[in-house]
Amino acid sequence: MKNNKLLTIMIIILVAIILVGAILFVVYVQANKGAQNTEPTIDEIVEASVDVPEIKTNLSDKRFIVVQLKVQTDSKDAAVELEKRLFQVQNIAIQELSDMELKDIEGKQGKITLRSTLKSKINELMQDGEVKEVYITNYITGQ
Repeated sequence: MKNNKLLTIMIIILVAIILVGAILFVVYVQANKGAQNTEPTIDEIVEASVDVPEIKTNLSDKRFIVVQLKVQTDSKDAAVELEKRLFQVQNIAIQELSDMELKDIEGKQGKITLRSTLKSKINELMQDGEVKEVYITNYITGQ
């Protein structure tokens, strides 16, 4: 009789521990799901963004381009690193642009392609975070 009572108590304790663990797991998953879906505020985006100074370069078709960029990173630390790497960012932009013709960067799709290329090339440099977006804030071409 005493063994049955002890076995019953052990089963109740085991079930209680499993239930508490399951509840904690569900709460943890829900808390992380909410944190992952949270979009950054505009203030957080600005804090994690870096202005790239105006870049003037020739295109491969003997035309020129003047472009200014804003690069959004995933954190303030990444933005600090990117600030230090501005000379490398400018170099990448000049190299990519000098290999393009005006027709390659004209129109919406051309600019999307340029932004995507710059984003991936800059991300290859980054060690503390990543580039989330590259924005073109000024764009002028000429002959």
